[in-house]
Amino acid sequence: MSTRTFETRGPVEPTRNYVVPRSEEIADLAGRIKDGRYIVIFAPRQTGKTTFFRWALDVLETETYFPIQLDFEEYKNLSPAAFYNYLHLDLCQEILNHFQERQSLPSEALRQFLENSKIIDHVSMIIFFEHLSGYLKNQKIVIIIDEFDGIPPVAVSDFLYSLRRIYLSKTPQRCPYSVGIVGVKNITQLNYDRSISPFNIQDDFALPNFTLSQVQELLGQYTKEVGQAFAPDVINNFHQQTSGQPFLVNRLAQILTEEMKIPLEETITLSHFETAHQQLLEESNVHLDHLTTNIRQNSRFEPFLMGIISYEAGVRFNLRNEVISILATYGILKKGSEGFCEIANPIYQYCIIQTFQPLINGLEREYLPEETEAGFSDYLNPDGKINKRLLLDNFRDFIARAGYRILQVPDTPQEFVGQYLLFSYLDSFVRQVHGFMYIEVRTGRGRMDLIILHQRQKYIVETKIWEGKSLFAAGKRQLAKYLKLEGVSEGYYVVFDHRQKPKTRFDTDIIDGKTIVSYCIEVKQEKPSAA
Repeated sequence: MSTRTFETRGPVEPTRNYVVPRSEEIADLAGRIKDGRYIVIFAPRQTGKTTFFRWALDVLETETYFPIQLDFEEYKNLSPAAFYNYLHLDLCQEILNHFQERQSLPSEALRQFLENSKIIDHVSMIIFFEHLSGYLKNQKIVIIIDEFDGIPPVAVSDFLYSLRRIYLSKTPQRCPYSVGIVGVKNITQLNYDRSISPFNIQDDFALPNFTLSQVQELLGQYTKEVGQAFAPDVINNFHQQTSGQPFLVNRLAQILTEEMKIPLEETITLSHFETAHQQLLEESNVHLDHLTTNIRQNSRFEPFLMGIISYEAGVRFNLRNEVISILATYGILKKGSEGFCEIANPIYQYCIIQTFQPLINGLEREYLPEETEAGFSDYLNPDGKINKRLLLDNFRDFIARAGYRILQVPDTPQEFVGQYLLFSYLDSFVRQVHGFMYIEVRTGRGRMDLIILHQRQKYIVETKIWEGKSLFAAGKRQLAKYLKLEGVSEGYYVVFDHRQKPKTRFDTDIIDGKTIVSYCIEVKQEKPSAA
């Protein structure tokens, strides 16, 4: 039995962890280092940036390159003088560590230089590197700076200007020869004089999420070592729900292979995956906690994110827009195939809705009619299966009963209240009948598919905001295609109409052999007069 595991807590090590080799990407990055580039990788946390850079260093010729790894995580609140002092100490220690790893000794001259030199500011840093180059002779110094966001804001501009000056210098043995900056924030999001770029020589490197084939390779390593197979639809769902985000892929794999205690002689099935998926959506982990913290920090994020989810018209992906730039930096947004903003993956979309959904909307006691007999169990057939039409008929009636009061739900943008209420209503139902609900994203914008699993049956509810007759009709056809893909015979289409003169409608259509049950629900705009 293998002792390797799926890692979510830090850098991965092939002897201890299952890994995605990323051979092509490593070769690309190593080539840029050999060319002496000053490289910037800014990507969301827990995407494997640090591990990736270290692997790239490992493929460099040891006799030619002298790698130095730094970490700025603890520097943020230091004064510039203290920052440069600790930088000097870290540089000296890392140089000595590298000699030790090579099982060699630094020259006495180099040792004396390290003991007697000082770095007190960005200018003396340049001088330090010039002298260091002489002591290391023909070796090309490569510096990797992890957690670069931790640099003190007052020091960032001068520090980057100095790196730029070194890069543009004409000295035959430039030092450092190549620099790799690893962080979350983009250079333009750090504090410096925005009128002039201090680092316009950077070579941006995009570290992508895992592809489907890379997810297959990662899970295949486990199968090869342990013998336990993943069903093909499980591997597809891994990638579909995570879009290859490294933490999410490894966390799902951890749950399935370590925590669920599935007997090794059993194939990991879609049913197992659904259990792991539900655990991931409901648990608190550092990755999803970061997501929640990030989207709460700016009041503009909620209407923007919910607008992407709710309106098919879309928002152009434009990194010059501050909101888009920040959300893309956090890995929450991505550029879709048509150039529009999309939520990065369905798991994030589910968490976004959970985060912004009111904890108590004040209407929970009115979800069910007064004549209810067994609560939400009234909407189960005698065989225990969900009567989805009755369940959604009641939701439509609930909105009509609540009337204008749905617009009084606290701390909620009025244009999205219908979708919040539908999510809350179905979530309450699913929990009572012991089902499971999650989100599927087909285009990444304009629609939200709520998938309910109950007694091995799948129910698909698509919800969106009214954007016109043609888009309403197009949505039915798109849902029919999705039902065919999923092998489901009937789907449900809930559209909220926020117009000044909304029109309630109910349709049942047969499209390509699939039944589409449509609800267009009026969202009342004002309290009726007392007259």
